[in-house]
Amino acid sequence: MRYFVFLICFPVVLMLSCNREDPAQARSQIESGHAKLTHWYATGQADSIAGMFTADARQFGPNSPPVVGRESIRRGWANAARLGIWTFTFTTKEVAVSGSLAVERGTYILSFTPGPGAPQHMAPQTDRGNYLTQWRLENGKWRIVNDLTTSELPKFKQ
Repeated sequence: MRYFVFLICFPVVLMLSCNREDPAQARSQIESGHAKLTHWYATGQADSIAGMFTADARQFGPNSPPVVGRESIRRGWANAARLGIWTFTFTTKEVAVSGSLAVERGTYILSFTPGPGAPQHMAPQTDRGNYLTQWRLENGKWRIVNDLTTSELPKFKQ
């Protein structure tokens, strides 16, 4: 009987332990993703930015409705890149991992410098705030599922 219980329980325990992602490794990969995103935002690489998101992702920016889906996120950042340079600094405060999902909490600083494609009245802006990002491990790569930011400052001037 003990042998039978062992044969049933051992594979279940093995499967559960294999599904656990190392939190330190996940955090390292997520922070590496931020480094890439920071570069892509600053250089207007909307396709690369969108590639960090799942197909069903949602991006919740301050003072705006959510952007839903990888293609909408790509289009949104392609349009934003035409306006100027977006410089982000992300600081990860905490990452919690459960299987193929991770939740990250952190702070951001954003500086926007208008470019030639921006309306003439658009001024440089700086923002800072907090974010909560849900990541999903897909084919060995952490991708953003839900990205929620909240500014600590009043709304940008239009």
